[in-house]
Amino acid sequence: MIELLIVAALVIWSAIIAFNKIFPKTAYAVYFKLAQIAEQQGWSTLAKWLRPKMATGCGGSCGCGNSESESVAVKKTEVQAVKWK
Repeated sequence: MIELLIVAALVIWSAIIAFNKIFPKTAYAVYFKLAQIAEQQGWSTLAKWLRPKMATGCGGSCGCGNSESESVAVKKTEVQAVKWK
């Protein structure tokens, strides 16, 4: 019985993670709507936990000057070959 609960929890957790990665905009909308419903019911702690985090920056791949990606590109060191004796 305990094994069944553990497997069920892992499957549900994996499905939520996959849903977040495959459908990020839909997941954002779903979590936002669930947070609104929880807030209307008076469950502020649950609503705060469910409310999606605000996206910062452009998320890359749009061509804007994302300072984080530029700093990572500058800090890369040249790969050196291993010399065997």
